[in-house]
Amino acid sequence: MKRSLFILTLLALCAHAFAQGGNTEEIVVPLTRPNDTGTMEVSLFSGSIQVTGTKGKEVVIRANMEERASKAQAKEETGGLRRIANNSMGLTVTEHNNRVEVNSEVMNRNVNLEIQVPQNFNLKLSSVSRGDIMVRNVNGNLEIDNVNGSINLENVSGSALANTVNGAIKANFLRWDNKAPMAFSTLNGNLNITLPANSKFNAKLNSDRGEIYTDFDLVQEARQTKAKGARTEGGVYQVSTADFVTGKVNGGGAEIMVKSMNGNIYIRKGK
Repeated sequence: MKRSLFILTLLALCAHAFAQGGNTEEIVVPLTRPNDTGTMEVSLFSGSIQVTGTKGKEVVIRANMEERASKAQAKEETGGLRRIANNSMGLTVTEHNNRVEVNSEVMNRNVNLEIQVPQNFNLKLSSVSRGDIMVRNVNGNLEIDNVNGSINLENVSGSALANTVNGAIKANFLRWDNKAPMAFSTLNGNLNITLPANSKFNAKLNSDRGEIYTDFDLVQEARQTKAKGARTEGGVYQVSTADFVTGKVNGGGAEIMVKSMNGNIYIRKGK
């Protein structure tokens, strides 16, 4: 009961802060168990997300909302009418039992987030429009979804599932336990994945209109072709195939799937 009351109080304070502070605000979120691993879920319609792991024990959120247009453009479009300021970011932040949720309801302007978390943290991040997603110095399970923007994982540890439609994906892993499967996919963009040199994995790679490069010793298996069939609205049964390059690295292990339609794939050997 006390914990629920705290969450409601935090929400009220956050709403007041954003109402009073203009286009940039900061929220400090205390964790229920600051010495344990936490989880954070962030969902934006429009904007960028940047998450950095630190030695701190709190979650710090800095939010910035971009202006719609220049004053000269706004004056021209409105015939000189005065604009009433509307700086609400529609941001909701909750914390319960080391789980932090961040959501924004704003759809017509970018809300850009810079977030600091303890280094051991699991992340689930998503953005739809006009924003990139970056994660650096975080150890945890990372689930990243974007639509119109890139994904960059810098000096991370743990495992990742990363998907975007229009954008490149770059991931540099300092450590990986060789047991958790990972997947990286994009429709339009290059994929650049760096793994520790001693990584053991089964590779599953596909680029429809690009090339595949690696400096790992990949023991390649026979080409796999999987046929997928579906019936169209006109009643025609249509079959398409997806070709994957498969193979084992350092004897094999968990599967790493990397796929792009319009872009190259680079699997690099790190330290």
